[in-house]
Amino acid sequence: MKPPKRKQKPAFDVKDFLSTAQGGRTNVDCSENGVIFSQGDPANALFYIQKGKVKLTVLSRQGKEAVVAILGVGDFFGEGCLAGQPLRMGTAVCLSGGSIMRLEKAEVVRALHEQPSFSEVFVAHLLSRNVRIEEDLVDQLFNSSEKRLARVLLLLANFGKEGTPQTVIPKMSQETLAGIIGTTRSRVSFFMNRFRKLGFIEYNGGLTVHSSLLNVVLHD
Repeated sequence: MKPPKRKQKPAFDVKDFLSTAQGGRTNVDCSENGVIFSQGDPANALFYIQKGKVKLTVLSRQGKEAVVAILGVGDFFGEGCLAGQPLRMGTAVCLSGGSIMRLEKAEVVRALHEQPSFSEVFVAHLLSRNVRIEEDLVDQLFNSSEKRLARVLLLLANFGKEGTPQTVIPKMSQETLAGIIGTTRSRVSFFMNRFRKLGFIEYNGGLTVHSSLLNVVLHD
């Protein structure tokens, strides 16, 4: 006689968990280019993206801005507050209209201690972010600006992630793309036109990224 099959534990739904959390949370609707927090602001909350994309930037003392990351639905940001960071090290801006959940630091700390499932999801997020940062560093050190641009476009379209790729990515300026990959706007414009002529991308009210763009990244 076969032993009865164990019922699989349902996957933890972080969005559902956060929406039913008791207190310490605020839903914020962001307009395009709306500032969520600025460099130097008190670091007292964690944020979770429910809709849209968020750009993280850092401004040097000389006034030079660098794009640190572009984040999407399901990403957390502002986690420095949990590591004792008193002030924001950068600025977070909505790239397009979106919905952000603001979670007070005390509520997040409580949830991490009392909800093992939430802790697992959050640790997985931190590990994934760390891997992404390492990949970005390698990309900057060893790859050409053309490859870096191709990789960024593929990441924005979610190629390589679970689920169906989002081939049409939100409106994004060439200045922003240049800031991400560390080059000039004119170089971005040159490569974007080249990708379009080769059929890797197309403009049709938005920017559509085709899987064939992987050829640029994989080609030595």
